[in-house]
Parts: sequence; C-alpha cells; structure tokens
Amino acid sequence: MAKLIYDIITVGGGLAGSALGKAMAERGARVLVLERERQFKDRVRGEQMSPWGVAEARELGIYELLRDACGHEVRWWQTYLGGTALELQDCVAESVQHAPQFGFYHPAMQEALLQAAANAGADVRRGLAVRNVKPGEPPSVLVEEDGRTEEFRARLLIGADGRTSMVRKWAGFSVHQDPPQRLIAGVLFNDMVALPDDTAHFQIDPGLGQVVLLFPLGQRRARAYLGWYQHMSPSRLQGLDDLPRFIKESIRTGTPADYYSGAKAAGPLATFDSADTWVEHPYRAGVALIGDAASSNDPCFGQGLSLTVRSVRVLRDQLLDNGDWDAAGHAYAAAQDHDYGVIHRVTQWEGQMLYEPGPEADARRAKALPLIAQDKTRMLGHLLSGPDLPADDSVRRRFFGEQ
Repeated sequence: MAKLIYDIITVGGGLAGSALGKAMAERGARVLVLERERQFKDRVRGEQMSPWGVAEARELGIYELLRDACGHEVRWWQTYLGGTALELQDCVAESVQHAPQFGFYHPAMQEALLQAAANAGADVRRGLAVRNVKPGEPPSVLVEEDGRTEEFRARLLIGADGRTSMVRKWAGFSVHQDPPQRLIAGVLFNDMVALPDDTAHFQIDPGLGQVVLLFPLGQRRARAYLGWYQHMSPSRLQGLDDLPRFIKESIRTGTPADYYSGAKAAGPLATFDSADTWVEHPYRAGVALIGDAASSNDPCFGQGLSLTVRSVRVLRDQLLDNGDWDAAGHAYAAAQDHDYGVIHRVTQWEGQMLYEPGPEADARRAKALPLIAQDKTRMLGHLLSGPDLPADDSVRRRFFGEQ
C-alpha cells in the first residue's frame, strides 16, 4: 500500500530538486527529496550561471548560501572572434539584473543545497534507486533501498533527474531533440595561474568551427570547455590520456598557451552531444519536470543553470499562489515553454552568427558585425539578461543586419 505522507516528492537532489525542496519546505510543505548518490563526485557539467540566473537564485533565497559555501562571482566577460578581441563586457553594468556571472564547484553546490533542504524541514533520503513513477491523482514513486521496495504518493511529483530523465519516460512525456551538430568537452583545472580570476575567457574560431570557454571558479581553479562541429572533427575527447589534445585544440582555437602552463587536471575529461532536448508542456497528471529534465539547452551557450533556477522559481510561485496544484502545474508548464523557447531561439541565432563555419556564415558575419559595432542595441542581450527580453522576428532581423 502506497504511503501518502508528502505534498511534494522530488526525484533528484541536484540544483533543481534541492532548491525546490528547500523553497517549499520552508513554507510548510511536506517534502521528500530522493537522491541516488551517497557522495557527490566531480563530473563534467555546467558550472557557470548567467546574471539572469543569479537574479532567479536570489529570488529563491539560495544565492548568498551558495556564494558563501562554494561560489565565485565573475564580473567580466571577454570574447574573442577569430583573432579579434571584441568589447570586454561588464556583466554587472550591462545585464538588466545588474548582476555578475556566477560559478561553483558542482559537488559542493549539491551538498550545500541538500543540507539546506534538510534544514528547512525536507525529508532527504540518499543512496536509493527510483524504480518507477506513476502519474495520477495522486502520483506515486517506487523506490528500492537495500533490497527493499517502498512506494510513496504525493500531491505533486517532480522529475529533477537531468537531461536523461527516467521520470519523464515513466510519466509518458515525449522528448524533442535538435539534430546533432556540436560536441562539447570539459575538464576541471587547478593552478590556472595566468587566467584572470574575475574574467571569463570566451574564444571563438568560426574557421575551425571551435569554441573555448574558460570560467574561473576562484583560488586558481577553472572549468575549461572546448566545443566543435561534429562534421569537422568527429573524434571525441575522453579520459585524461586525451588531455594534451584538448589543450592543443584549445590553443589552436586561439586561447593563450600561457593559460594552460602549469595547470593540472583536477577531474575527468569527457565529451557530450550538445544538441538541445526538451519537453513541450512539462506537466501532466500530477508530474512536473524541472531543470534539464524539462529542457536542456546547448551547453556551448552556458544557459543551463539559469534555465534550471528559473524553472524552480516559476513552479514555486505557481504552487504558492494557487491552491489548485493541477492548475498551477499547467501554468508553470506554459511559462516554461515560453522561457525555454526564447532561449532556444536566441541561441540558434547566436550559433548561426558566431559559431557556424563556411562561406555563407562568413558572409552573414561580414554583413552584420560592422552594424553591431556601430549600434550595440543590435546585439542580443538574452544570454546575460534572460528570456524576458523580446525575441520576435524584428529582433532577429536587426541582429542579422537585415533591417
């Protein structure tokens, strides 16, 4: 017999699941957070949050907690296109939210937020396996721990189990995916002495179809990424034996070799497909998807963490404002469709302008970039300031220099 003792059950205790668990438990909801890992370890993932995500994290009451526990603020963003340094961006001055970029070591963030959820009154259970989810009134989740199975029901069940979510499969959601295009590899470095601690380095070489991001995490630590078009260099970088090639290709893209001098890998090197995946209307029959389970944007644009905290904040607000949680779930899903839709559309435009190789793309840049240099309002501000900015066809035409 399933137990109905919770208002909310989150499957996944990462950023999305723990943040929602904390937010709702501290407002009196009975929350269960289910996390399979007993101890978090480093994996390659996004660790850079845009200013609009920082504003969402502040609204959720987790920003100061993370900043003090494991976070690092980055004010400046320096972009290089080919061999040309574009304008150094002051994220605080230029974002609508007047906030910095923000980074953190992922395992430390997870531990801090899970503990915060527990401190707020959530029941946190780790080291168990979720075996099934059943939508309905109420939805239920089947878990296994030490050979024993147990079933729980709740008013609302949350899939916060990432871009390969099993919850969305069990709950019957259809997943959409862009065609494969780019790959992205990442690794954590210690002793990255030459990289400025307050500036993200973003290097793009459209001729190679490659992009490099170095994002400082404080104390001479940085997460390094290399993205490339599959058809131009299909070989993946996997394991630390490939680290010399990762560094060589990053330098070939234009990043100063000095940045890697003396740097030491502090975690695994891995490559992932970067195509967007998403669910249209990520709520049905008592099950809501949040974070990467709802939508995963191409990590070459660094919007994943911001989209995650946005989805948590919007769902929290809908649940607090509406006693009918089914209606709240549908309202959340409609908002999520809009927010992700804007970011998806804008990052496709950005990719066509900045990343795409070939003569057509070169002609596109030759037409648009001089106009943008003359009038900065032509540039898209969404990657700093988020999906509340307009993103209609007139914005696209101005960006591409078509009007």
